[in-house]
Amino acid sequence: MATTTSITTTYAGEKAAGFISAALLSSNTIENGGLEVKPNIKFKQVLRKLSTGDLIADGSCDFDATSSVTLTERTIEPKEFQVNLQLCKQDFRSDWDAISMGMSAHDNLPKSFQDFLLAHVVEKVASKNEQILWQGVDSNAGEYAGFLNLLGADSDVVTVAGTTIDASNVIDELGKVLDAIPATMYGNADMAIYVSQSTARAYVRAQAALGYKDLYHVGKTQLDFEGTKLIVCNGLPADKIVAAEKSNLYFGTGLMNDMNEIKVIDMADIDGSQNVRIVMRYTASVQYAIGSEIVLYS
Repeated sequence: MATTTSITTTYAGEKAAGFISAALLSSNTIENGGLEVKPNIKFKQVLRKLSTGDLIADGSCDFDATSSVTLTERTIEPKEFQVNLQLCKQDFRSDWDAISMGMSAHDNLPKSFQDFLLAHVVEKVASKNEQILWQGVDSNAGEYAGFLNLLGADSDVVTVAGTTIDASNVIDELGKVLDAIPATMYGNADMAIYVSQSTARAYVRAQAALGYKDLYHVGKTQLDFEGTKLIVCNGLPADKIVAAEKSNLYFGTGLMNDMNEIKVIDMADIDGSQNVRIVMRYTASVQYAIGSEIVLYS
């Protein structure tokens, strides 16, 4: 009688960090250094940013308070999500080394199968999270409110009327965004313009037409526009542009807390089936601090 071997592997707490972080932090915008990551948020966290008015006044013998100090705060509250997958081992027998699965009908998982499943889930979650952090709508199942949703509802955000962007007008349209950046923010070290893939391609094509093909080639040189860094975000839709300081944009997650876990469960010894289940839980959301220091081209 063949021996039935099943695996039930649980990655919890710190062990889950590698897989959870790969799924969330592999989002293109985050990988490119476009956001401040706020991990270890168990429930919610208040984001505070300080600003002052004019600090310098004419000298006098008396102490007269100058300027003002303003503390702005918003709350970032990561939303809980889950991934529940069920796959049948039978579907993978033609794709994996059959011998490594065992000769019995009660076969084992190939050694590489579990890694394949986890890598597949990580890739899909990362891709979806990149889209949600820009375009997400909180009322949609499996989503949190993305930046475009949040910024579009804030009257303090500096808005620029947009149009369809192509190689013929991309320089002019980026110029409108650059001109709209508040003077107090322009030139700051972490100021960046966030663009979609289509806008980036149009910009590279426009630069090539001007004779800068080698200098402005995506993947070889960091793109910038008149000295301001361009960050290409796969989750941004066409004809949407955001300009902001990295320190004003936040991605929050419970990344390292003990609620994070990934389970890979072979159901053979549980219900006699040939199914393998993947269970994943995580939390995520985005937020910004000061709307008046962000430009939204839409």
